[in-house]
Amino acid sequence: MVSESQADAVRQIEQALIALRPTHGPGRGRGPRPPWGDGPPPWAGGPGHHGRGPHERGLGAGARFRLLEVLAAVDAGAHLSVSEIADAVGVDQPRASRLVNDAAERGLVSRAIDPRDARRSIVAITDAGRALLTRVHEGRRSAVTDALEGFTDAEIATFASLLSRFATAWPRP
Repeated sequence: MVSESQADAVRQIEQALIALRPTHGPGRGRGPRPPWGDGPPPWAGGPGHHGRGPHERGLGAGARFRLLEVLAAVDAGAHLSVSEIADAVGVDQPRASRLVNDAAERGLVSRAIDPRDARRSIVAITDAGRALLTRVHEGRRSAVTDALEGFTDAEIATFASLLSRFATAWPRP
C-alpha cells in the first residue's frame, strides 16, 4: 500500500517524467533528448513494453498520447481544430492531420465538419481514447511505483524533489 506522502511523490515524479518527454519525434534535431533516448518511455506501451510495438509504428506513441491528453483536457463537449491541436501538441499542421487521421482510424478521436466553417474539421476524444489514456497513466504510475519499491519514504521524497528540479532545468528548444 502506498502512503499519501508516497502518492504525492509518485505524482511529482510522473510530472517530472512527462516534462522530460520529447515534444518532437526522434531524429528531428529539435533540442536535447530525454534520459530514456528516442521513442516513447518504456511505460507508454504498457507493462514490460520496451520500444515501439506494432501499434506504435509510424506516427509515434508519444505524439499520439499528447494528442489525447490535449483533447481530454478540453471542456466536455468542446472540440479543437487541427491547427489548434498542432499548436498544443507541438507538431506542424500536416503531422497533426496525420495524427488525427491515425487516431480516428483507431477510434480514439472523432472528427466532424466545423459548423461555423465547413473548410475546417473539429476533433474530440472518444470514450475509447479516454480509456487508452487512463491505461497509459495507470501503467506509468505502476512503473514509477514499482521502480521506487526499494526506496525509503525519505529517499522517495528526495528523489521526487531532485527529479522535479532537474526537469525544470532541462533545456527546451
